[in-house]
Amino acid sequence: QLQLLESGGGSVQAGGSLRLSCVASGYTRRPKCMAWFRQAPGKERGAVATIHTPTGRAHYADSVKGRFTISQDNAKNTLYLQMNSLKPEDAAMYYCAADFDAYCWSSLLPETDFHYWGQGTQVTVSS
Repeated sequence: QLQLLESGGGSVQAGGSLRLSCVASGYTRRPKCMAWFRQAPGKERGAVATIHTPTGRAHYADSVKGRFTISQDNAKNTLYLQMNSLKPEDAAMYYCAADFDAYCWSSLLPETDFHYWGQGTQVTVSS
């Protein structure tokens, strides 16, 4: 069964950068959609960025557009989230998600459309 493992979280000052990684394993068929979600304390988990893996077409939440970049390295079975110009409001637990049946070519998808999840990596941003 597909397994996802995130890494790369840490503490950074506002304006700094981090790159998150998500390594996928245990699968025989490439997930159609992969995404990054985040959840801050007391808030619901929300989409940050989604990528349609066959084409690399990506979509971003308005709050991160222009600052974050989602990408994939198929040879390494790895999904990335490059986060630049970090803001205090970006602080959250960041989760990698994947799905085989979701339709993510045209837009971001909600949490409920993804059925495979990593355990998260923590990002803190100090002002």
